[in-house]
Amino acid sequence: MSSVRALNFTGAHGNRLAGEETGPSDGHPVILLHGGGQTRHAWQETGARLGRDGFRAIWIDQRGHGDSAWDPQGRYRFAEFAGDLACVARAIRGDTGRVPAVVGASLGGIATMMVAGGPSEDLLSGGILVDITPSVNPQGVDRITGFMLAHAGEGFASIEEAADAVAAYLPHRSRPRSGTGLLKNLRQADNGRYVWHWDPRFLTGPQSVDAMTPMFRQQMVDATRRIEIPLMLVRGTLSELVQDSHVAEFVALAPHAEVTDVRDAGHMVAGDRNDIFADAVTGFLQRHFGCLEKS
Repeated sequence: MSSVRALNFTGAHGNRLAGEETGPSDGHPVILLHGGGQTRHAWQETGARLGRDGFRAIWIDQRGHGDSAWDPQGRYRFAEFAGDLACVARAIRGDTGRVPAVVGASLGGIATMMVAGGPSEDLLSGGILVDITPSVNPQGVDRITGFMLAHAGEGFASIEEAADAVAAYLPHRSRPRSGTGLLKNLRQADNGRYVWHWDPRFLTGPQSVDAMTPMFRQQMVDATRRIEIPLMLVRGTLSELVQDSHVAEFVALAPHAEVTDVRDAGHMVAGDRNDIFADAVTGFLQRHFGCLEKS
């Protein structure tokens, strides 16, 4: 297995973005962007698989998440995340001479659509959107943000309490025997309680993520219509966010895109069925960008 190497990038406001990479340095670069409220650790298994398949996998904590810097002004609108992705893509292109592909889950997928459908600058070579489309189910959005906000302030008294909350939210997923993995999404506050490893202003601040307003939805529709790079949507069949009507609209906007459904997976597709998810991702990347021999 390839070693994992730490690295840092600079975002759109000079903010530090912490990340890791694995795989051969001359492999086609693939950026992995997690969803809101997650950290880069959501991609460890997928990143390792990509590295073994000859790709240079790079997964980062988005602004205000994990080990990346919290924005001092609380700038967490979707455009800020897209700006960070553009900076990371430029840095990788400058370092490797190759235009990276990107795998973006939810929040990361929104940033991907905005960059891929933005100015004509050659920043991305391919995009995989994980359970996100220009239009989504508003009730699903409310359920997700409701879970994130429920303990955003006071946190949890113990890892077990946090695990109970996650298990109640994800009843279709088997509960892990250990809370070790969950620790990567938590940090211990000064009062000893465990809180999510992201800036609460991401959802509650004056410049928090944009609501799925009609105006923003139209921006996403317009951006998706402009995307010309190879594109794939990977949806969980149990998704509370992306329904059949949303997939149909997406295909109409981007008729060249591929669509893959992952059975028995919800919104967090990679966490639910990483084996099937990784097969779909590597298959797409190999078809479009080839790969080196496995290390």
